[in-house]
Amino acid sequence: MASLFATTNNGDGHTNGADDSGNPTYILYPNIQRPNPKVVSAKGLYLTLENGQVILDGTGGPAVACIGHGNVEVQKAVMEQMEKFSYVHPLSYANASAEALARWVVTSTGGVMAKATIMGSGSEAVEAAMKLTRQYFVDKNQPERIHFIARKGAFHGTTLGSLSLSEKLGLRSPFQPLLINHVSWVSTPNMYRGKLSGESTEEYVTRLVEEIREEFQRVGPSKVGAFVAETVTGSSLGCLVAPPGYFKAVRSVCDEFGALLILDEVMCGMGRTGSTHAWQQEGAAPDIQTLAKSLAGGYGPVSMLLMNQKIVDALVAGGGYFNHGHTHGSHAVACAGALQVQKIILRDRLLENVNLMGKRLELALQSALRDHPHIGDIRGRGLFWAVEFVEDKETRKPFPANLGISRRIQQAGLNRPQGISLYPGSGTVDGYVGDHVLISPPFNITPEEIDTIVLLLTQVIDDVFQAAEFPKMKASGWAMKLVETKS
Repeated sequence: MASLFATTNNGDGHTNGADDSGNPTYILYPNIQRPNPKVVSAKGLYLTLENGQVILDGTGGPAVACIGHGNVEVQKAVMEQMEKFSYVHPLSYANASAEALARWVVTSTGGVMAKATIMGSGSEAVEAAMKLTRQYFVDKNQPERIHFIARKGAFHGTTLGSLSLSEKLGLRSPFQPLLINHVSWVSTPNMYRGKLSGESTEEYVTRLVEEIREEFQRVGPSKVGAFVAETVTGSSLGCLVAPPGYFKAVRSVCDEFGALLILDEVMCGMGRTGSTHAWQQEGAAPDIQTLAKSLAGGYGPVSMLLMNQKIVDALVAGGGYFNHGHTHGSHAVACAGALQVQKIILRDRLLENVNLMGKRLELALQSALRDHPHIGDIRGRGLFWAVEFVEDKETRKPFPANLGISRRIQQAGLNRPQGISLYPGSGTVDGYVGDHVLISPPFNITPEEIDTIVLLLTQVIDDVFQAAEFPKMKASGWAMKLVETKS
């Protein structure tokens, strides 16, 4: 795929990267000189590129394509809505598709949430959650509550507000002067890197929660508006699952100090971890929740902000109005597609498959990779898994950032004749160093497809670490194992 690195002079003095066919691109891709591979079609688990290569989509993008690509039922639902109308302004009109989607998702919380507002991206939803927190406390006559406590290594979005909550240092640094200052961070639960030797899980949870309590006291309890966390961490830290009891204790601390609990389930929500909402496995519910990726499964840009009755009551008693909105919010076509995705998940009992295939994926990853000299940790829940790479398995030392291990793994997967798409993550340890990849296939994946993903992943890892610059690979005598799983 060397042509992806080509540049083309357009004859007007400008130079753009060129696509696989040598045509100049006018899209500003993350790497300006390297346009992304162009997809021309997608069906089920597979993407077909412009050059004819077929890629197994092992992640659904960033855990988005939860029922695979090209579903004709969703296409039909979208077309039916378009035949009625495509767009009405959400601040002036209602539409049935948005109402039905909001009712479906709110109902799925079992009475925990009361209302929803619908936007286009996860970053927008987090931004709205911050504004809703502010308005809640203004309406409660507590305007001094402007501070947010979030968690180290977190990523909550790329807008200035959501980036302000994100302690992803490599992403923050260019924009630091523009970010809000009323944010501080505490440790993220990390059973691999954070739990001390000889420390019990209960003791670890106690230590984490005491750190949160101390941060409330340091800031001033009456100044904190909300504690913000991903229920299961996403692309930034790689599928870290909190130890049992952590979120119950966090909920208690928020209640003790009168702060709200915001759970960001943009990536881990709507079934990805085996329950409709990831917090349903934690025994603790948020006041405000964000959702996005598996909500519409990629069939439309849809995100959602959920709030409980306490929030609604405060708004009603206050100004009676949430001063927030987007031009394309509650978009009828996108909501129609999202609602059909959710109906398919329920009808086909796909959450059962998430749990069943998630266990198969876990066993296959452990069987194939746990003895690899450069695999530090394999973690996740449901169909949301990460593999963390280390230079030294004993000390858990990460690779230097300049080696770009996760990006190498991603590119090696795309370069194979039987390609596989893996989602890379860097800065896993401290925001700069540390590498992992995500595996997040669709909810309707089959056992055979699980086995294929793990086999291809293992082969890609083997290819990358066989290079001469990784002598421990050869010294270990490690050889790729055949993937063996049990149904």
